[in-house]
Amino acid sequence: MNFLSRLLNEDKGKNRIVGIDGLGGSGKTTLANEFAVKLRREDVSVQILHLDDFIYPKDVRYDDTYPEWYCYYNLQWRYGYLIREVLEPIRQGMKLSKQLELYDRESDRYRVVEMDFEMSTVFIVEGVFLQREELREYFDFVIYVDADRETRMKRLIQRDSYIGRPEEIVAKYRTRYFPAEEHYEKLYAPKYMADVVLGTRDTNL
Repeated sequence: MNFLSRLLNEDKGKNRIVGIDGLGGSGKTTLANEFAVKLRREDVSVQILHLDDFIYPKDVRYDDTYPEWYCYYNLQWRYGYLIREVLEPIRQGMKLSKQLELYDRESDRYRVVEMDFEMSTVFIVEGVFLQREELREYFDFVIYVDADRETRMKRLIQRDSYIGRPEEIVAKYRTRYFPAEEHYEKLYAPKYMADVVLGTRDTNL
């Protein structure tokens, strides 16, 4: 039985939370969108939540008193807010109908969005570091998207052009993102903790 069949046949009638974990540029967002399409074809209510909608403003996540990788790993995301306002209510079986503060990159501020989700929804949360201890217990299933660094770097250079020239993007990842990813892998071995591991070309959900 593949992952999609398992999800459709287990715990019908209740909210479920699926985490799509993986390192930067591995293809998490693409997989989340493809997964949502497949679920909707089965008449399943689906909502995608992006972890990067729950980050802190720049003055918090960039703190010169700490190394860049430390800021990315420890000061980037509003885990407490995400858990309190989203993950815990879903886990408790509550109907999620509320206003949420989601980060807007252009203004570096939060925009208030009205969220109204029906019961029996599959919530797909995609983002990095989802299996760290603060979050792992909230996921019914975790998919880990595996991709080598060379492949990821090619994608990141295309995706993250807002950082600057290709060499500036590479330098940024070497100082901020890759060391934090290595720290995460060392602490949690996420590839081996996940329920399902998929390569970026794998569509066997």
